[in-house]
Amino acid sequence: MAPSNESPTHRLYTNARIIDPASGRDELAGILCNGEIVADIGAHLNNGKPRANSKLIDCQGLCLVPGLIDMRAHLGEPGEEHKETLETAGRSAVAGGVTTIICLPNTQPVIDDMSGVEFVARRARKLGLSKVYPYGAVSKNLEGREIAELGMLKEAGAVAFTDGFHTIADIQLMRRTLSYASTFGLLIVQHPEEPNLARDGVMNAGETATRLGLTGIPREAEIIIVERDIRLAELTGGRLHFAHLSTSDAIDAVRQAKARGLAITCDTSPPYFALNELAIGDYRTFAKLSPPLRAESDRQAVIEGLKDGTIDAIASDHCPQDEESKRLPFSEAAPGGVGLETLLPITLELYHNGHLTLLQAFDLVTRRPAELLGLETGRLETGRRADFTIVDIERGWKVEDKTLKSKSKNSPFDGRPVQGRVLKTVIDGRLVFDATD
Repeated sequence: MAPSNESPTHRLYTNARIIDPASGRDELAGILCNGEIVADIGAHLNNGKPRANSKLIDCQGLCLVPGLIDMRAHLGEPGEEHKETLETAGRSAVAGGVTTIICLPNTQPVIDDMSGVEFVARRARKLGLSKVYPYGAVSKNLEGREIAELGMLKEAGAVAFTDGFHTIADIQLMRRTLSYASTFGLLIVQHPEEPNLARDGVMNAGETATRLGLTGIPREAEIIIVERDIRLAELTGGRLHFAHLSTSDAIDAVRQAKARGLAITCDTSPPYFALNELAIGDYRTFAKLSPPLRAESDRQAVIEGLKDGTIDAIASDHCPQDEESKRLPFSEAAPGGVGLETLLPITLELYHNGHLTLLQAFDLVTRRPAELLGLETGRLETGRRADFTIVDIERGWKVEDKTLKSKSKNSPFDGRPVQGRVLKTVIDGRLVFDATD
C-alpha cells in the first residue's frame, strides 16, 4: 500500500495485545491516536467509542508493538539506485514493520559532510515512508586516513559514526576518533574485521571451506579487532559499539568489557543466530555475507549472548545486491543480504524456539536500539509519536525472493518458512502499510 497523502486523523485501535518492552506492558488494550501523537493508551479504551471524526480499528487480539528500529541498513541512494533506493527500501521496511532506519554512510558520495546528511533526511521526509536517520562517516571518503568533521555531522543530524562496511583499521585513527568521541559523547560503530586477515577470504575458515575449496576468513579477524578496540575504548573513555558480532570469543570479550564497566555495546544480525556456514550448501551466493556465516558453535554463542543481554540489539544488516552481483561464482559474488522484511520474523524465532520471551524479543528491535542511538522512539507512550505496527506473531509464511518489496532480492532466508506477519504499519499516525489492500 502506498503511503496515505491525507492528514493524520483520529484513530482508535481497540482489542490489541499491546506489547511495549519499555514499560513492560503486555495486555489487551487500546491506543488512541490524535493526529501524529499517541493521545491515550490502556485497557479502558477497549470499550471506548471514537469521536465523530475518528476511525475505529479492531485489532482482534493481534499484537500491537512499537515500530521496529533497524540500526544498520545500506539503502543504496545516492549512487547505487540500481540496487536500492530510499523509496524501495522504505516500502520494504514498512512491510516489515520497520518505522525507523539508520542508514550507513557508504553511498556515492559518502555521507561525510552536512549535505549528505541533509539529502537523506529531506528525501525520506518527502517519501513519507520509514523515517531515515544517517550515520556519518568516521573518516573522510571512508579512506581510513583522516577524521571527518564529526561535530558538524552531528549538528546536521547524524546519530552516530561508522565507516560502514570498512573497518577502522588504523589504530592511531581509531584512538583519535574515540578520544574525540569521548569529549562530545558521540557513539562510534565499528565493523570488526581485520582487513589483512580477511583479504581474499570468501567464507568462514574451517572444514566446510576446505571441502568446498574456498578461501576462508578466520574467526580471529573479528576477535582481534574487538579485543583491540575494547582496549582503546578503555584508554580513551570513548563510547564504542560493535556491529554484527558473529563469534563466541568476540561476544565473550564484550561480556567481560561490560563487566568492567566500559561503555561497550554490540549488535548482531538474524543470519548469525538463525543460520550457520552450512547454509552455503552448493555455493549458494545468497548466503555469502560479511561477516561470513560461522560454525554452529558460534551460532549458539550468539543466541546465548542475546539471552544474557551481552548483545544489545538486533539489526537487519540490510545490504542489497543486484542480480548481476550475485549470479557469479561464489568467490566472485558480492557479499550481503537484504533483511528489512525478515528482521521481525527471524527475531521472533527466538521467541517461538523458547530462547526469549516476547517482550525480550521485541525489546531487541525497539527500545534498545532507540536508547543506544538517543532516539525518541521505540516505545508506546502518551505524548509520543504514533509509530507502531500490528503483527500476527503466529501467522506462517514462506520467504520468497520474488515477493520481497526490496529492489534487490538477495535474501539469505529465501525459501525459509517463518512465523510472524506484519499486517499494518503506522507512522506519525498515518497508515503507511496495510497487508489487506
